[in-house]
Amino acid sequence: MSGSSELPPTRHIVWDWNGTLLADNEAVVASVNAVCEAYDAEPVDLPGWRAVFGRPLRDSYERVLGREIDQRDWRTIDRIYHDAYRRLLHTCELDPEAPHVLRDWRDRGGSQSLLSMFFHDELVPLVDRFGLSSVFGRIDGLRDSEVGGSKAAYLDAHLRSLRLEPSEAVLIGDVTDDARAAAEVGAECVLVSTGVMSRSALESTGRSVADSLRAAVSRITPTMAR
Repeated sequence: MSGSSELPPTRHIVWDWNGTLLADNEAVVASVNAVCEAYDAEPVDLPGWRAVFGRPLRDSYERVLGREIDQRDWRTIDRIYHDAYRRLLHTCELDPEAPHVLRDWRDRGGSQSLLSMFFHDELVPLVDRFGLSSVFGRIDGLRDSEVGGSKAAYLDAHLRSLRLEPSEAVLIGDVTDDARAAAEVGAECVLVSTGVMSRSALESTGRSVADSLRAAVSRITPTMAR
């Protein structure tokens, strides 16, 4: 079920970054394959990574590498992946629809912000590089060293910083953790099938699933701030 019906009128969109606004699938798969190479495992392609990708992220790597991963391995995997991803980040572009849908939502009277599990100090200049900083009321990335955890606590803090009730917001993301985070705080959610998670996994959340950013935003009607 794709959940094609429109959502209740919404004041605010919280956007995810990687795989949602930033089209980084090729860089992600290449970075995963850097890990595979380091552990003498067979490389994966995008369908293969989509088939195993989920939370906790360590389980996904155990399936790809065919071995259990201890804490030392996990630290090594995290370093190899992010080193490779940073080397490839300059090759990543925005989703072609991103500039239009962001500015269209703003022009329709809605507000929006960005919440990413990418590192905050790297996220902010990257968003600025694409000329998008001015369209977001707030930009939050990961400010601690732990990766792979739930997004719910970060979403709760993000909405509190914006002085928004969860019922006033819709999270648009590309993985089931986005849907889980929205459910835990009481916000609506639309998932896009443009990232590294299979459509069937997204649909299993029961949330609305769209195949493009335009389609996702078309299901949301802005309400004016009080």
